[in-house]
Amino acid sequence: MSAHDGRRHAQELVLNVRHEGGHSTLMAPRPGLYRGAPAPDTVLAPGMIAGELEVLGVRFRLLVPHGAHGAVLAVGHEPGSGTKARRLARRPVAAGDALVVLDPARQAGASSGALAESAQGDAAGLAFRAPMGGRYYARPSPQAAAFVEVGDILEAGRTIALLEVMKTFHRVQYGGSAMPERARVLAIVPRDGDDVGASDALLRLEPA
Repeated sequence: MSAHDGRRHAQELVLNVRHEGGHSTLMAPRPGLYRGAPAPDTVLAPGMIAGELEVLGVRFRLLVPHGAHGAVLAVGHEPGSGTKARRLARRPVAAGDALVVLDPARQAGASSGALAESAQGDAAGLAFRAPMGGRYYARPSPQAAAFVEVGDILEAGRTIALLEVMKTFHRVQYGGSAMPERARVLAIVPRDGDDVGASDALLRLEPA
């Protein structure tokens, strides 16, 4: 176990799920204050975190249940606007309230970790972007070598980094329909330990 993996959130609850219309709706298992909704297009799989519920002052990680998977299609309404408001807001929910809607058809190329699907061309070139907000770790432990270095050639399944979200670590792997089959790392954007938002650039790339 790495030094990063030693820090875990003690409390957790499994979300309820309803399947209808080809989508999976994740619902609150009990009343509380919901926060930390995943960003749209984040790929979730069973056992991954879909937010946090505060119940009588106790915070619980909300886990995706068995049989539910796919890209986040929508999240329940939260006060405020923009990504920052979505991450920080705490909104009251009742047991059975819809929190997140998943589309299983939109997970092509996904794995059981956090998989960044988006590549955006901009003035700086091709960017590999974070699938969710969290704290960025470039290496599995403080003494270990970095997952990637400038000049590395990436192929599908290569671990890029770890993202810490509410004391749980998600592997971010290279791949996705929007990315070239092979790519060369031109630059690593965040520093080890930086906080990043969903869709923030992690790597600058070029096709290899």
